[in-house]
Amino acid sequence: MTPRIYVHPETEEIAIQRVLFALSEPLRLDMVRILAEQGETDSIDLGPDLPRSTLTHHTRLLRESGVVFVRAEGRKCMIRLRDEDLEERFPGLLHTVLAGYESADDRGEDDE
Repeated sequence: MTPRIYVHPETEEIAIQRVLFALSEPLRLDMVRILAEQGETDSIDLGPDLPRSTLTHHTRLLRESGVVFVRAEGRKCMIRLRDEDLEERFPGLLHTVLAGYESADDRGEDDE
């Protein structure tokens, strides 16, 4: 069985427009929050109730934008935040986005 190989942008190729687009969708933002809290996680644990195709779509978009790093581990698809790369490219961005997301949760806001 050939291992899956995932393509990731180099740190200097990560574009702010793609990162902001990736973080603009509530489901992906929730996935990023989980990764920030738990560290590297099996992709299934980021959306256990989601269809596999939906989960794959969102993790691919996060990977291609440079927000996450994905690696195969046997049958698992392990995902972690590229927080150091994002901090190097856009200092404070991830922290600010996640802090704003948590504040919205505290106020009971949702994406209606």
